[in-house]
Amino acid sequence: MPLARPCCLVLLFSASLAAQKQPFDVQALLKIARIEEPQLSPDGKTVAFTVQTVDLAQNTKPKQIYTVPVNGGSPQQITMQGTDNERPEWSPDSRQIAFISDRAGLDQRSSAQVWIMNADGSNARQITNLSTEAGGVLFSPDGKKLVFTSDVFPDCPDDACNKARLDAEKNSKVKARSYTTLLFRHWTEWQTKRRSHLLVVDVAGGPTKDLTPGDRDVPPFSLGGPDDYAISADSKEVCYSMNADPTPATSTNSDLFVVPIIGGDSIKVTSNPGADSSPQYSPDGRYLAYRSQARAGYESDRWRLMVLDRASGRVNVLTDSLDRWVESFTWSPDSNALFFTVEDRGRQTIEMIPATGGATRVVVSGASTFDDMKLTADAKTMIYTGQSGSAPTEIYRASSGGGAPIALTHLNDALLAQSALTPLEDFWVDAADKARVQSFVVKPPNFQPTQKYPVMFLIHGGPEGAWGESWTYRWNAQVFASAGYLVIMPNPRGSSGYGQKFTEDIKDDWGGKPFDDIMAVVDHVATLPYADANRMVAAGGSYGGYMIDWMLGHTQRFKALVSHAGVYDLRSEFGATEELWFPLWEFNGTPWDNPDSYAKWSPSYFVKDFHTPTLVIDGEQDFRVPYTQGLQLYTALQLQKVPSKLLIFPDEGHWVLKPQNSVLWYNTFLEWLGEWTKSVPASVPATTAPAHLR
Repeated sequence: MPLARPCCLVLLFSASLAAQKQPFDVQALLKIARIEEPQLSPDGKTVAFTVQTVDLAQNTKPKQIYTVPVNGGSPQQITMQGTDNERPEWSPDSRQIAFISDRAGLDQRSSAQVWIMNADGSNARQITNLSTEAGGVLFSPDGKKLVFTSDVFPDCPDDACNKARLDAEKNSKVKARSYTTLLFRHWTEWQTKRRSHLLVVDVAGGPTKDLTPGDRDVPPFSLGGPDDYAISADSKEVCYSMNADPTPATSTNSDLFVVPIIGGDSIKVTSNPGADSSPQYSPDGRYLAYRSQARAGYESDRWRLMVLDRASGRVNVLTDSLDRWVESFTWSPDSNALFFTVEDRGRQTIEMIPATGGATRVVVSGASTFDDMKLTADAKTMIYTGQSGSAPTEIYRASSGGGAPIALTHLNDALLAQSALTPLEDFWVDAADKARVQSFVVKPPNFQPTQKYPVMFLIHGGPEGAWGESWTYRWNAQVFASAGYLVIMPNPRGSSGYGQKFTEDIKDDWGGKPFDDIMAVVDHVATLPYADANRMVAAGGSYGGYMIDWMLGHTQRFKALVSHAGVYDLRSEFGATEELWFPLWEFNGTPWDNPDSYAKWSPSYFVKDFHTPTLVIDGEQDFRVPYTQGLQLYTALQLQKVPSKLLIFPDEGHWVLKPQNSVLWYNTFLEWLGEWTKSVPASVPATTAPAHLR
């Protein structure tokens, strides 16, 4: 018997190794160490960052602060007390770190307060002891003051007043709420009488000063992204973003204001009708850079990078010719350039542009999402984070002299080495109107092109969002692929990263071009030799859930569906959601001013065409898409005798975040789809679809 050729031995060995790896299921997902908030020390020697882990038994996600040398070495955990240590901020001399911690403090009470510790974690001391707690700390460049956020009662002059009000609320037997304005609830919380304000305190501690008194939140509510406040290079003023419009529920018009760091009157420095946010002072103090959207009421308008000359007041739009959104940015140490991130076709690159304008240059790129860039004082080294669809976030170092980037953290290497993960692939199809539509693919572990696999289509939310080379703990495609599915993630019209027109093509067309785009992808995938066209399923959340609800009435190509937090009835959704600027833009007005659009694109008008088995998932604390939308959908499915299941999380909002709830979500999700892709129970009657649904 002849020996196998060397190439064949390598292939057999590789296949054997792949077979020995464990499926990447939800249990493996929850073991990932989640790296966030990297901060480079001013002396360029150390990176501080946070690591969040999951304690499944306790149903918690503790977070601790670590440091790692820029020149390489093992990361060291420097906080041990408390379960939530976050927001590390270096002192200007790199000897201390300010941070937020929930450890028991001066009064032995566990609450989020500002602390300072030495760079090695020693000598931690509490700076604030506020009844309203603290967050988002910043160190002033002169090292003398700390600026932070706190949810205070605007009419209270001090913390004694705040504490008395909090105690009265806690002890009151009446829990009723009363409102006379809109935005009375937001995301997962009802509006209270408290507002987020910026406060300042000396580094040594002592009394605090409210820098932003009044009835508005500073900074405005945000689900992530750059800070909406900053301290000037000379430590004399603070710039912040605030929405001062009379009706915040219908407005995206945040503007920038400046206030002396010792307190005083605020001065408005921008007057754009859209959003102005993310201020950052240049190191030399001459400029203020920020992100801006031009149009009022449109949360998905193109984010442009702006530079305001503080002396002359002149504003320069740096990225006006760039048909992509600026996501985050940082100044070069010499104030001559800005480094910024751009989402483009499922990837995110780091680019550079002169502070006075000009051509952009790509600095870091690849099949990944790059972010959190920081430069050493000599600009010779850049620190940044990188992640992809098959690898969670790690911290990297790159040199201006060239060469391959070096990973500074390897917190997940051992776990990932044991897990069967597959890299993302992508393909493009022509939509009905010849628009090009990109999709990403995750193939099952040990994929064999001669085998047929059930296909799972994932529809993203937003709708102005996108799938791509980024890691996620919700809707993780690797978990679904490890369950045996060929996972397809289309980016139809409305998606970001393909130019502003592509994003805006969804306006007043929610079930039109996006649905056609997705079905063009479905048509293509059905022709692949390894895709089982008779075992296709689809799932989505938020707008993705809306699309699943829309599919229920417009196609029977799928064996089963999952609708998570999906919009089912647009008219009732308008009356119950909170950020009213969103439907006002998307559907050109209110349901009573433009009833035709709300009827045309509402899945609830097509109930009689519902036939596909559907799992409905919602969180009772979801005020973005209230869970009653899911109840309406489930009721319709049941009355239409469509096999259906309802899963409600009383303690979750738009996203399922608690660890044990996440396990239940993934298990229920996969069990439901598995039931319909393995075999169709004999008790389910066959249906003959109308011609327009086939």
